[in-house]
Formats: sequence, C-alpha cells, structure tokens
Amino acid sequence: MNPTDLALQLWPPAASSTAVETDWLILAFTVLTLLLTVPVFVAITWFAIRYRQGEPADRSHTGTRSVLIEISWMLIPFLLTLIFFVWGARLFFISKQVPGDAMVIEAIGRQWMWKFQHPTGQSEINDLHLPIGQPVKIRMISQDVIHNLYLPALRMQMATLPDRYTELWFKADRTGTYRLYCSEYCGTDHSKMDGTLTLMTQADYAAWLQNAGAQQGGQAGAGRVVYESYACGSCHDPGAKVRAPSLAGLYGRDVKLADGRTVTADETYLRDKILNPNRQKLAADYKQVMPAFRNVIPPDDLDRLVAYLKSSGATARQEATPGGPVQ
Repeated sequence: MNPTDLALQLWPPAASSTAVETDWLILAFTVLTLLLTVPVFVAITWFAIRYRQGEPADRSHTGTRSVLIEISWMLIPFLLTLIFFVWGARLFFISKQVPGDAMVIEAIGRQWMWKFQHPTGQSEINDLHLPIGQPVKIRMISQDVIHNLYLPALRMQMATLPDRYTELWFKADRTGTYRLYCSEYCGTDHSKMDGTLTLMTQADYAAWLQNAGAQQGGQAGAGRVVYESYACGSCHDPGAKVRAPSLAGLYGRDVKLADGRTVTADETYLRDKILNPNRQKLAADYKQVMPAFRNVIPPDDLDRLVAYLKSSGATARQEATPGGPVQ
C-alpha cells in the first residue's frame, strides 16, 4: 500500500478494532440523521407544491390534534440519539483507560516535523514503526506552537501542546503503511508536517528494533548520559558538596513539602521540579538553590532524564527490599 495513495482517500482503511467501531458509529448516526431529516424536507417540498398560491386545495383546519403523535415525534428521536450518546461515551472512556502493559512512545512536535522515541532508545523523524497486537501509548509535547498528531487509520488525534504532556493510546490489529499528519495549523509549512505509520507483526518489529540498533539501556541508559551531561550528580549524588535531596529511590516515594503537605514523587512531580523548581512544591528541610531548566533542557532530553530517574528509583527500592524486587 502506497502512503501517497492514502492522502487521496476520503475514508482510509481502519487499522484497529476501535477504528472499525468508530466507522460504524459515524455511519449509523449518519443514517439516523437522514431518517429524521429527509422526511421533513420531503414533506416541506410536497406541501410547498401542493398548497402553493393559486393551486386549488382544501386549506381548512380540522381542529383535530393527537397528543400521542406529538409526544412520539419528540420522544422517539430523543431515545434514538441517546443510544449514540451512550455508544460515543463508551468509546471515549475506553480511550482514557490506558492498559498497564502499554508500550510508551515519546513524541515531540515542532515546526515542522515529528520526532518519536522508542522505549529501547531508537529515534525516528516523521516515521513511526509499531507492532500490532500490543497496546501503545504515545505521550507527546510540543517544542514551539500547538500541533495535533492525527492518525487517520486509527481514527485518532490528540493536541500536542507546549509545556504540557498529552497522550493517546491504541491497539492496532492490521499491518500496513499509513499516513500521519499534523491536523492543527502551525505555520508556513504546516502542510508538509506529515509522515508514515508502519504497523508490523511483533516479530518484524523486534527485527526492526535490532536493525535500528537499540541504545544500551534504552531510554534509561540515554537518560544516564543526560544526567551526567547536566552535572546533576554534583548536587544530588552521595558525597556532593551541595546539600540536595538524593534522587535514588525518589520516584514513587512520598515527599514532605515545606508547607506541611505530602505528595508522591510521580512523573509529573519530577518534570515540574526539573523545569521550574521554584514554582511550587518546595521540599521540606532543603533550601531551594536548584536553577530552573525550562527552555534549557530539550523535551527529548527531559524524557530520557525522567526515564533514568524512574529506573534508578526502581533499582534503589529493589536493592533496599530484602528478598528481591518490590512487588
């Protein structure tokens, strides 16, 4: 299948069961809309012709009315459209419930390209290779203006925003090469901000990863390089001259704040503390001396650094737990 051909198709092929169900929802609602509106316009046309000026016709009023008919033409359409509300709401809630075993792909949108990062470290520009039969979560952010990642074959799109992470997930079940786009006008070359989505079997995907050359340690291994390049250890490693919190085992742990509250050091907490540590959530028992890294650290480096902090945290907890890893 040629990706260029898909650009000309009004209704591209569906590459997931959710996409197929979305198609049925749209088609069924279109049929219902026609069933409810076409008779109205047919009746308007017939009455306009039958009772036009100069046409002999009985225009007297009978004075008869049927409450049953009046209730029916309000209640029946309402109940029919309510079915589609429930159907659409079900698909919406499914789209927000990401499976725990979903593979996470980091995506960055910027004028005018897409960059994707696989869990094992491979990066792609404007192309995305993924396996079928595996839940995939794409977590994305914009490096400049608002973009919108649009995957027509999956019937999905999600806004990509500056300074805020958004995500979508899917489980493809059909191999092939499809188009991906930016569906939000983002500047001069917006129309060129597209690429290809290649869905393959899990065996083919594993072979592709091997041929692409996985980085040692994946995202976490690349994050270790980022950690060292920004000299994070000069403050946070054991024995550092600057008194700063240890990052080993921090992820997932409760952190006491200066205002007495306690928060969990989840991924959002880590990102916020790196980008703007002075903004809020000041840790108790420590002076705030860390500089802000907003507009300093690129989004892809931030993703790698957070992945490293998460993995090092998990390792520290495992080492601290008698008998092996924390379950």
